[in-house]
Amino acid sequence: MNLQEIVAKKYNKKLGECSNEEIYFSLLDMTKELSGKKEKKTDKKKLYYISAEFLIGKLLSNNLINLGVYDEVKELLAANGKDLAAIEEVEPEPSLGNGGLGRLAACFLDSIATLGLNGDGVGLNYHYGLFKQVFENNLQKETKNPWIEEQSWLTRTDITYPVQFGGFTVTSRLYDIDVTGYENRTNKLHLFDIETIDESIVGDGIDFNKEDIAKNLTLFLYPDDSDDKGRLLRVYQQYFMVSNAARLILDEAAARGSELHDLPDYVVIQINDTHPSMVIPELIRLLMERGIDMDEAINIVSQCCAYTNHTILAEALEKWPIAFLEKAVPQLVPIIYELHNRVAEKYDDKSVYIIDEEHRVHMANMDIHYGYSVNGVAYLHTEILKDSELNNFYKIYPEKFNNKTNGITFRRWLLYCNRELTDLIEELIGPGFKKDAAELEKLEKYVNDDAVLDKLLAIKQDDKIALKNYLKAEQGIELDENAVFDIQVKRLHEYKRQQMNALYVINKYFEIKEGKKPARKITAIFGAKAAPAYVIAKDIIHLILCLQQLIANDPEVSPYLQVVMVENYNVTWAEKLIPAADIHEQISLASKEASGTSNMKFMLNGAVAIGTEDGANVEMHQFVGDDNIYIFGESSEQVIDHYAKADYVSRKYYDDNADIKRAVDFIVSDELKAIGNAENLERLYHELLNKDWFMTLLDWETYRAKKDEMLADYEDRKAWAKKMLINISKAGFFSSDRTIEQYNQDIWKL
Repeated sequence: MNLQEIVAKKYNKKLGECSNEEIYFSLLDMTKELSGKKEKKTDKKKLYYISAEFLIGKLLSNNLINLGVYDEVKELLAANGKDLAAIEEVEPEPSLGNGGLGRLAACFLDSIATLGLNGDGVGLNYHYGLFKQVFENNLQKETKNPWIEEQSWLTRTDITYPVQFGGFTVTSRLYDIDVTGYENRTNKLHLFDIETIDESIVGDGIDFNKEDIAKNLTLFLYPDDSDDKGRLLRVYQQYFMVSNAARLILDEAAARGSELHDLPDYVVIQINDTHPSMVIPELIRLLMERGIDMDEAINIVSQCCAYTNHTILAEALEKWPIAFLEKAVPQLVPIIYELHNRVAEKYDDKSVYIIDEEHRVHMANMDIHYGYSVNGVAYLHTEILKDSELNNFYKIYPEKFNNKTNGITFRRWLLYCNRELTDLIEELIGPGFKKDAAELEKLEKYVNDDAVLDKLLAIKQDDKIALKNYLKAEQGIELDENAVFDIQVKRLHEYKRQQMNALYVINKYFEIKEGKKPARKITAIFGAKAAPAYVIAKDIIHLILCLQQLIANDPEVSPYLQVVMVENYNVTWAEKLIPAADIHEQISLASKEASGTSNMKFMLNGAVAIGTEDGANVEMHQFVGDDNIYIFGESSEQVIDHYAKADYVSRKYYDDNADIKRAVDFIVSDELKAIGNAENLERLYHELLNKDWFMTLLDWETYRAKKDEMLADYEDRKAWAKKMLINISKAGFFSSDRTIEQYNQDIWKL
């Protein structure tokens, strides 16, 4: 059925007479129908990618592109006086993820379908997501972020399961979202919800009764875990996710012909980070319930499960007090003890035990012992896991460890969000890169073609104007498109070092005051949410917002420097910011970022990175060479050594460098306190001076020098355009299609 027929049937109107909302809902119906025709049910073996987050972004245009009808629909709408971009604005963004972990999962589902593999995502149907960020008095305030409408991408199914907790049972309901592959099959994102959810228990912000599990279970992603009630709620959520997933997996495998003893021939489960780890004991429990003895059940599950580690930060590897599990999921506790005892009988090294001496269950340890694959997400990250963080496990299971460098889907991060650049690339090298990103290499032959370089610069300028218009409409902030756009967007975390970028801004502010004016205006753009309980992260946001206000109101400085923090950074914002960036900041402390994926999106869109040798930056550097990326700071080996010796003292750098001292002191200056909150500013000041766990001041001097060099190089526009072109041409390796091919070849074997 075509769009005009759907509109006539649904609203009894012609296309040109419909509102944008009516057209959006009609396109929803059309897309679901087209997606349904591409579902396949014939494969024997199936992947279940279980993740607490799927940051899928708006789906309309992505689906139209993947189904091959985007241009046709756009032209039809234009012929009827309608604008597809305006219709996209009607769509709410699903609140199903937080940052890189969730966005990666979304890219992976896209690539699994694009490669024609049989694999579905499994997660939870959060009603309010993480939270919607609003700024009040230069502070982050969290509010709920509703997205589920009467008509949406969600399809209610008839699948329900009773899920048993300690002392009570809830009933789940499965909702599905279609995952369309690019010119290939349609898979599913399975999202479990609870029938008794009560949205009305959430007040003005994001506070609610954390103990009323039957009413709150799927309200929020990552409920505030600063108290035991919040931590316990996370355990309930995680068990709810995996208990439903495990039942669905067994039911579907049986329907495909499995007798359960042969489950590994039918099923592979990818555990994305530690949140879904309880799927291991839960599957063992369910297999035993179905008559399989424990030894065999453990053996079966160990051949089905694979674990992806996403972090080097030890505090991010989940450890749950056994008392929490005894309260929430008592039926799993004897199985977890049995799994622990089997490890303890075999190994003397207590660091590999599942239950530690403080009676905490180490989720990652369980995944490593009772799965058949452990992968990191960038070459450096995997090497650090093998050499230090998980070395004790690597010595036991060297054969389980492997690397899968992350990737991004080019359909969304180029074809959809940068049509003009896509058209230029297609004109130069043909359409093959849309399916095989390695073809971008062909662009290299244009590196000395002035006409192509000029066109590249013109496209970047258009993207900057598009961002300028969007920011003006959304936040009333005016940008100068001739400024250099220096962008840092990602979760707000001290290890990602947004605070180092802010100190650079303060230093630049002083230089301008002293008459040392930059060759052109510098616009530093930030976008980030801080976890509600992460106090210092919220203080860093406060500093950035105070700088934004201070500089905007200073007639001496504002012509040369601007700070902007976008509100409620999400996928929609990223789609506007990434094409417009001249410079992107990948400045995490070396050895702390597992991979990063914004770095790949920026690279693909012709921005040039300033970064440390951390995460996937290492591989980007290898691809583009020294001249096309700006690397600074100490190496991961040096940083790991500082931690081992405990020899980093931030105050020494503060005392030895007058510019650092001046910038840090400015955080608690009268000028900033006049517009900010003294408590927040002083706490951040003391943190930098007395702790600075992620070594902001260690790399600040080399960062400043490298950034100044970069800004000077930017003025040679032709040379800069070459850097842009080389970055785009080398981005092909970072396609999630390549990543998924490797997962399938080495781990899933679908």
